[in-house]
Amino acid sequence: MDKDHEKRLNRRSFLKTGGLLSGAALMGMVAPGVRTGAWAGGSDGLEVTRVALGFIPLTDCAPLVIAREKGFFQAHGLDVQVSKEASWANIRDKVSVGALDGGHMLAGMPIASTLGVGATRTPMVTGFSMDLNGNAITVSNALYDRMMEADPEAMQERPITARALKKVIDQDKAAGRAPLTFAMVFPVSTHNYELRYWMAAAGINPDEDVRLVVIPPPQMVANLRARNMDGYCVGEPWNMRAVDMGIGKVLVTNYEIWNNNPEKVLGLTEEWVEKHPNTHRALLQALIQTNKWMDEPENREEVVDIISRRAYVNAPPHVVGMSMKGTLQFQRDEKPRPFPDFNVFHRYAATYPWRSHAVWFLTQMVRWGQLREPEDLLKVAERVYRPDLYREAARAVGEPYPTIDYKSEGTRDKPWTLQEASHPIEMGPDRFLDGRTFDPRDVMAYLEGFDVHSRALSLPQLAELNG
Repeated sequence: MDKDHEKRLNRRSFLKTGGLLSGAALMGMVAPGVRTGAWAGGSDGLEVTRVALGFIPLTDCAPLVIAREKGFFQAHGLDVQVSKEASWANIRDKVSVGALDGGHMLAGMPIASTLGVGATRTPMVTGFSMDLNGNAITVSNALYDRMMEADPEAMQERPITARALKKVIDQDKAAGRAPLTFAMVFPVSTHNYELRYWMAAAGINPDEDVRLVVIPPPQMVANLRARNMDGYCVGEPWNMRAVDMGIGKVLVTNYEIWNNNPEKVLGLTEEWVEKHPNTHRALLQALIQTNKWMDEPENREEVVDIISRRAYVNAPPHVVGMSMKGTLQFQRDEKPRPFPDFNVFHRYAATYPWRSHAVWFLTQMVRWGQLREPEDLLKVAERVYRPDLYREAARAVGEPYPTIDYKSEGTRDKPWTLQEASHPIEMGPDRFLDGRTFDPRDVMAYLEGFDVHSRALSLPQLAELNG
């Protein structure tokens, strides 16, 4: 038993997991396409074999859950325990102090932790992106009706902009009413930045014109039903759950705000990765293979059946299955719409930790006042996002990988092929709702282009390190 985890594994947890499996039994659990070559290394060379990873009950916890349930982790000599956590802060704090080795994290969390944004500074890294897309903005039926009345033409557009919401907000200001309340899941979440981006594109200042609150994902629906808020941005299945219950309507998905945007990552402390390089590589290898298996349409039904269980997402399979099988229902009284790229786990280089994505998140931290001291954004991205570690793992399992660390965003509205790779990779569109483009090598021009912002530092200060 690994000393690092001896204190975690008591008799009860050992019995619950069924003890240690024999090699033959273990291989029987592994998806057929992964067996060849995966077992050869066993646990030889791994610094530790027992690893504890935290997750939040969302559909995109699937990579960790499926890697455990289908034997992908075991095929690489790992005994991974997954722990359902109550909030993103729980995961961040437990990983920071070593109560968890790593976990399902919002793409901006390792960056924020490394910089000490909103928490004690703890350097973290990611070598694996868990998925693309997967979020949506849902509003109460009452707010939806007000938006329809305020601007029916804007509400018929697709994607729906926040233009109608702006008119409702202006009406409320004129009448002296309290601001509308919107929830997101964490201050440095993709959801926060997506909600803000969507609002700001219509001239709404999210720090002045509405009230933003943090609510853990599983609590969104109950708070909407209790009328504690007017809308929220969250991942699945909590948008479809509100629609299914008839208490809310989906306005827009994050795919429509930014096509094929990064969502979650595997986050670990920098210290843990440096101490356990072989174990970390094995984790990445297992997850790369897991995500490939999950992205095959014929496997999605089984994924839904597994993650819907009480131990994981704890939601009705028909609700979880909606987005996972390529459809979304925006309103209870309408038919589901095809959305094949709402949950992307492998295609489009979805598992690759692009440093350009890290830089984009850093620009949002600047835009909305979370970064209060100037930083060299590229330098931070290169410390936290580790495509070099990903490439090692992908090479070992025979999967193609990009050979570049940065790419532009918002410049492609059709599928395209990434040639700068070990083998050409088919990619998806990457356009933004407002038509902007993002060049990670020119962050100053990007930031200067936004009229709506809440910056806490001056751009000349930032330019000294990012000119």
